[in-house]
Amino acid sequence: MQNSRMTGLRIDKWLWAARFFKTRGLASKACELGRVLSKGQPLKPAREVKVGDQLRVTNDGGDFEIEVLGLSDVRGPAPVAQALYRESDESKEARAKAAAERKANRDYAPAPIGRPSKRDRRRIIQFRGGR
Repeated sequence: MQNSRMTGLRIDKWLWAARFFKTRGLASKACELGRVLSKGQPLKPAREVKVGDQLRVTNDGGDFEIEVLGLSDVRGPAPVAQALYRESDESKEARAKAAAERKANRDYAPAPIGRPSKRDRRRIIQFRGGR
């Protein structure tokens, strides 16, 4: 619940409540893998986050440069979750540019039509250095 008297909250719980990750377990794992940074330093899942902290969060959606505006230990609807932080303009632009590049690359790489034939599969295995 959003509480103005709250002074700190576990980073993994806050990331989950702010909807950066679907589960607290995923948020905790991201912290352990160094995908959540504060001042260039990786954070541990139990580290307390406070209002005003500057964070860099990397997830499937891209890299987010954010400032913590509120604390909540309850996962609510997306509009409420988005009120817990403010993303920098540079971060928004970089994520939009990366998404456009991914979309452009997808246009040039045609999707394979069906499964590879037995001959194609043997060539793939040989190419990868197998058998």
